[in-house]
Amino acid sequence: MMKSMTGYGCAKEQRGGKTITVELRAVNHRYLDCAVKAPRQYGFLEEAVKKAAAARIARGKVEVFVAVEVEGGGAVNVTVNHALAAHYLAALRELAQTYGLREDVTAMTLAKLPDVLGSERVEQDADELTGDVTAVFAAACDSFDQMRLREGARLADDVRARCAAIEALVGEVETRAPARVREYRERLLARMREVLADAGVDETRIVTEAAIYADKTAVDEETVRLRSHLHQLGLMLEEKQPVGRKLDFLVQEMNREANTIGSKANDVEMARLVVDIKGEIEKIREQIQNIE
Repeated sequence: MMKSMTGYGCAKEQRGGKTITVELRAVNHRYLDCAVKAPRQYGFLEEAVKKAAAARIARGKVEVFVAVEVEGGGAVNVTVNHALAAHYLAALRELAQTYGLREDVTAMTLAKLPDVLGSERVEQDADELTGDVTAVFAAACDSFDQMRLREGARLADDVRARCAAIEALVGEVETRAPARVREYRERLLARMREVLADAGVDETRIVTEAAIYADKTAVDEETVRLRSHLHQLGLMLEEKQPVGRKLDFLVQEMNREANTIGSKANDVEMARLVVDIKGEIEKIREQIQNIE
């Protein structure tokens, strides 16, 4: 199914004592441009998330937001500076002996002295956290894709409707082409009769001129190719792989055929039909800018 490049997805899960939230949003872009925003201490997540994004998203400007909340503030190691505590204890005993004080040093006494106790936060295991975050990212991508599929289906329906309109207009062009040659032949015959007056009109000359005109203004090849492009476009809309770039190229080819028909038209009605065809092609081109 065709996907839009525009979408939003979010997932939140508890894993290994952590609450992980991943949010992503995307807008149109010619290529994949992914930016990851995570807490500074988890900067190592950026490359892994970008790699996961490239595996799921073909193109678009994507922003991924990662939040990691550790329950209870995370694990903490408390350390004792035994050398410093020994020095403090020796100094306290010296004070007690020197001044005849009661020696009532307790563990709490030492613990309150500067730098005897220290603490350090236990670092998260990078590989484990990366695995958890990419798993939550995958869940966020699932909801992201659901939104993109819904939007893609609407875009596909609109493009199909415009393709049908173009096909109908091409049919009118094909119907108009023979009538245009016939009208040219009749105008040419009328002018020659007017100029030659009573002289006989050379019917062979008229037929030859009409044939030359028909050959110069024939659009059969262009309409056949245009119909072929429309058929290919319809098949692309059913593909499961990203087709945005291929559609862009195909629409350029459709526009080229329409321009060629217009240059050969030499007829007001044909020119009007070509303008309508090009209008529908331009609307298709605008829509496929949103397709992955």
